[in-house]
Amino acid sequence: MKFKFENLLIWQKAMDLAESIHMLSGKFPKKEMYNLSSQILRAVDSIALNISEGSIGQTNPEFKRFMGYSIRSLTEVVTCLHKAKRREYIDNEEFEEHYKNSFELMNMMVAFKNRIKQFKVR
Repeated sequence: MKFKFENLLIWQKAMDLAESIHMLSGKFPKKEMYNLSSQILRAVDSIALNISEGSIGQTNPEFKRFMGYSIRSLTEVVTCLHKAKRREYIDNEEFEEHYKNSFELMNMMVAFKNRIKQFKVR
């Protein structure tokens, strides 16, 4: 038996991105443990958490609101990736890979959010 949100491709991809970012953040220096590492991990985890939380909402506007939170969290992750690259914690190849995955997920999430009004949420 599964929860309905587990069938959502955006939730699955958000879960994958979170694990990938978790591994990547392990490369950040110890001095970033309470700053950039903590921030990127909280933001990336928030993506899937808000998708799942919104999916059990009683109204479509409520689900759209939680999708908005997820989208905002993803933009936060992208900004953290830029900071990690500028501070030379990750190389260009790592940045490009995670940036590409983030961009693809963003497009999927925005399209999904725009279609929520067509679905009955429960």
